[in-house]
Amino acid sequence: MNKQYNKTITACFVGYIVQAIINNFVPLLFLTFERTYQIPLSQITLLVTINFGVQLFVDLLSVKFVDKIGYRASMVIAHLCSAAGLVLLTILPEVMSSSFLGILTAVVVYAIGGGLLEVLVSPIVEACPSDHKEKAMSMLHSFYCWGHVGVVALSTLYFYIVGISNWKILAVIWAVIPLANALAFTKVPIAPLLPEGESGLRMKDLLGMKLFWVLFIMMVCAGASEQAVSQWASTFAEQALGITKTLGDLAGPMAFAILMGASRFFYGKYGDRIDLDRFMIFSSLLCILSYLGISLIPVPLVSLAACAVCGLSVGIMWPGTFSKASQALRRGGTAMFALLALGGDVGCSGGPTLVGLISSSLNDNLKAGILAAIIFPVLLLTGILLCRRMKKQL
Repeated sequence: MNKQYNKTITACFVGYIVQAIINNFVPLLFLTFERTYQIPLSQITLLVTINFGVQLFVDLLSVKFVDKIGYRASMVIAHLCSAAGLVLLTILPEVMSSSFLGILTAVVVYAIGGGLLEVLVSPIVEACPSDHKEKAMSMLHSFYCWGHVGVVALSTLYFYIVGISNWKILAVIWAVIPLANALAFTKVPIAPLLPEGESGLRMKDLLGMKLFWVLFIMMVCAGASEQAVSQWASTFAEQALGITKTLGDLAGPMAFAILMGASRFFYGKYGDRIDLDRFMIFSSLLCILSYLGISLIPVPLVSLAACAVCGLSVGIMWPGTFSKASQALRRGGTAMFALLALGGDVGCSGGPTLVGLISSSLNDNLKAGILAAIIFPVLLLTGILLCRRMKKQL
């Protein structure tokens, strides 16, 4: 890596920690919102849907404006929106006529930042001069996992020591990170995504390519394979072991995130010695086995261990698909990264939704819902094999 771009890479790593903050901090406060503002849980659960819905919309919209205003300005806006949303979370519920609308407005503001980060961070890292871009991409995405773990662990510790009633102070503390990183992005060098004189593929061009559609479906399946288990891991741990929600969060999502981060960190460290296709094929097969373990093995502890192994197996899927797309479609540009981010976010919302719908239709049988979601790692494996067969078109 060219030394002058080390600060850029570090700022991008922090960018994914920011995204982890805005996606994972507010869900820790759902019961607090219910008690403090008398908001029914049916409304509170809408906050997650709205958050990812706004991010999906921004993914799509960014194709039109990111190249016009530039990556630097877009990155600064993304971080300022993330910080503003966290700060507004502490103000708007108290000053607006409806506390729920106040929280919702804050969520929309930081979701704009989250959507932009999803589109911008990966191509900025991809553009940095490096001999092993797959390693850098995997290491980058590991920082979302470490951010997730850090947000849950540090917030839980803060609530235990200071009290959850003082959550507003913590929200402002978390807001300092995107604010500081916005300042960093006004100074760090940002390499052009495409060589001078070249223009990126238009959305219309990408949508007409079979290879792009294979990669897009792989991104949908990567997001779905990850979140179908991650979003239900705490509930699964509580049901399977009969433990409290706090312990369920630690035994479920935390273990999942730690092993997912470990997988990405491992490839980020040793990826130059490992064939990406083989690593993704092995990971997809391990993911399929973990889904079978979760849903079919009647021993609760073994099923919970399979949840954690699932985190290990899905680690490479998202960054690996980004890397394959960058290699295969070198003129993909902003449009490609935005559409792939859109596909990933569709999978992130669609995977848990499928699990929930199937489980509900079968008397809240969560194992049956997770078994149905095995279609996602199976399709991802099929996509990897199809990409290998289409290599002559690369």
